[in-house]
Amino acid sequence: MTNAPAPDADAPVAIYRAEPADKAKAWAIVDEYNEAIGVIVRDTPAAFEHYFAPDAGIWLAERAGAVVGCIILRPLPGVGAAACEVKRLYVAPSARGLRIADKLLATLHQYAKEKGYDTAYLDTKDDLVAAIRFYQRQGYEECARYNDNPQATMFMRRRL
Repeated sequence: MTNAPAPDADAPVAIYRAEPADKAKAWAIVDEYNEAIGVIVRDTPAAFEHYFAPDAGIWLAERAGAVVGCIILRPLPGVGAAACEVKRLYVAPSARGLRIADKLLATLHQYAKEKGYDTAYLDTKDDLVAAIRFYQRQGYEECARYNDNPQATMFMRRRL
């Protein structure tokens, strides 16, 4: 399912933290990400509920009435009390080039700092070259493996 925006190139982009009422929209864009990237280990509906907790979050990017991007924050207590993980950063192909990924990540970073996190971690695959370059431009550096994600080949972190 593609949540393609209307062809209006000037349509503004709204970034907002999803509430439980937005669960279906959030699930749909995360599912689109899963399909696009070929994610094997996916969140169950029960695990997805945890992203609506105060120490976590899902942010959606909406343009011309359609959800065109997402990003998830979750705590990483096994890594450290002040560590969090960036997950599922995705922008639909039809909305790329509008700096939506920058806006989503900046919004997540701000929220994470406000919640007392001091380090953000993420994992990715080495074949996602554009994503790796994006994260490097955002200040992320390679680090040791911090999880058991079977698909991840690269692990990164950034001080907030």
